Amino acid sequence: MTRSAFLRVCAGAGIGLAGLGLSRPRRATAVPPTIQDIRATAGPSSAIEPSSDQHKFLRDAGRTFSGQTVRVVTEDTPPSLATREIMKHEFMPLTGINVVWELLPLDRVLAKVSADTARRAGTNDVFYLDQAWVGRFANDTVPVQKLLARKDLAYPRYDFDDILPSLVSHIASYKGQVVGIPYDIPINILLYRKDIFDRLRLSPPKTVPEYLATVQAIQREMQPQVYGNTGMWKSGHYSLLIDAAMWVWAHGGSFFGLDNRPAINDDRAEAGMEFMRALAKYTPPEAITWDWTGAAKSFVEGRAGMYINAGEWFSMCDDPAQSKVVGLVEAAPCPAERALRPASQCSFDETPGFSRQGGSYLGLSMYSKRPDPAWILMQWATSSDVTTRASLLGGGASPVRRSTSMTRGSKPRRASEPARLATLASRSTPSTTAWGPSHMRRRGRVSSTALRSSWAR
Repeated sequence: MTRSAFLRVCAGAGIGLAGLGLSRPRRATAVPPTIQDIRATAGPSSAIEPSSDQHKFLRDAGRTFSGQTVRVVTEDTPPSLATREIMKHEFMPLTGINVVWELLPLDRVLAKVSADTARRAGTNDVFYLDQAWVGRFANDTVPVQKLLARKDLAYPRYDFDDILPSLVSHIASYKGQVVGIPYDIPINILLYRKDIFDRLRLSPPKTVPEYLATVQAIQREMQPQVYGNTGMWKSGHYSLLIDAAMWVWAHGGSFFGLDNRPAINDDRAEAGMEFMRALAKYTPPEAITWDWTGAAKSFVEGRAGMYINAGEWFSMCDDPAQSKVVGLVEAAPCPAERALRPASQCSFDETPGFSRQGGSYLGLSMYSKRPDPAWILMQWATSSDVTTRASLLGGGASPVRRSTSMTRGSKPRRASEPARLATLASRSTPSTTAWGPSHMRRRGRVSSTALRSSWAR
């Protein structure tokens, strides 16, 4: 297939309506939890409880670093906002450690981490690193096993083994070495409007063809108020690459084949892009301006009957301040792939799969000038207690720990949790851990150039 022919096929995933001049939706904003909210979620192992071992550890061991400043940079996500607020009321007062925690868009996080590691400056002590960057920054963070060996700084009942093994392997490891702690883990699940499905007597699709048929059925009966699908197809944005990867992988394709050779122009990848082209007919035209936030906002505003996105967005559906579909949304695992190319036939650690696993890990900078208080903070922030409370208060991402996922009565915390747990347990391998910036740019140019050419037609 020639380059021009391939671009025409890829361009079919575009919507062809760029000239409408429709604006991008406002970014959904998270509200910091109040001290009352924070106290309401506290349990026996919370550091805020004076009788807990965690309280005593931070008060005693943590106090030895009183007056020092630890700097953290993470993406601006609801779990990070919630964790930072809990920290202000628990970690900082107990330890006397000053923490400067920046919440930034993901692209600015990458810029900060890149500058810091390039200079080996140690400006930031704790990095938030996307799973797609793990190969790039693997040598810039302290190996976790080395940190866990510091028994004098061990957070009480931290239990690293409680973290889901699949996340440790696919999010925070590179070439067999654990380089960080899984932190904020979105993984693709299917979100659908149960009221619409009940009205039209539909069931959640279990195959890729069923997905398209269901989208068509919804739009046929519900248009113009409701589209069958929504998307995050902003040109040049990582969100577009995520959606494109999902459909390419679901059709047995991949971006790279054996021996580091591109595979994006083979028949399977072409089939995935053709499918995305078909979905465009049932997707709001504004999707060409939307990243993941815009797609989620369109869904909670009631503009689509179904879509696939990271499970962390489920919390927006039940937030009356943002959602018009409160109580109407259910979750299910993604449909089965039509075909699946094994990782052994790909390059650069590309591991195809429908339920694309994104997410991040926290890494302790190899260049930190304050590694000990930074490690205490990392343990506290990724402990079972704090990750559970951040998930509850912030709407949270996919579960990171087994104990985070379940209540003390062993029942799922949220309606979306069974789908997320099932997906994490059985389909949490899709990843691109060895891709450096050149691979990301190359993949981005293919998708964005192709889609722009379609919109201009």
